[in-house]
Amino acid sequence: MDKVYNVLFLCTGNSARSIMAESLLNREGKGRFKAYSAGSHPTGRVNPDAVRLLESRDHLTADLRSKSWDEFAAPGAPKMDLIFTVCDNAAGEVCPVWPGHPTTAHWPFPDPAALEGTDAERLAFFADVYGQIEKRVAALCRLPVEVLEGDDLHARLQAAGADEGVAG
Repeated sequence: MDKVYNVLFLCTGNSARSIMAESLLNREGKGRFKAYSAGSHPTGRVNPDAVRLLESRDHLTADLRSKSWDEFAAPGAPKMDLIFTVCDNAAGEVCPVWPGHPTTAHWPFPDPAALEGTDAERLAFFADVYGQIEKRVAALCRLPVEVLEGDDLHARLQAAGADEGVAG
């Protein structure tokens, strides 16, 4: 059986960006990846606009929840292969020591949860950020096993989706 890569997406609140990334990779990874998400200071709830957007794009949302990154550094937690910070705040924080020393990369996305505006403006911004995350997730899914197991994985993950041709 082929290896399943465990992937953790981190942000501060774990209410929008990391949740969307988790949901996207679990769907698009087609069993090759198992995605999780967490926050350094979780809000304790998934942003309702993130749920609306995900449901409008046929994502399952019932099991999504805002949780602390401490869950994934604790004994018995799934061993992560890849960890992505998706906000600049989380990238600048001192992270827990992750079991197995996974490869990390930073994929910064603007925070749609911070936008104040009309429903239409917020949903449009959520859709834009979702599209950015979707591009990066698609590039990750295209990476061949030899890249995922290679010495230059950090650089390839950092660049994945940033420009065309990176994943080839």
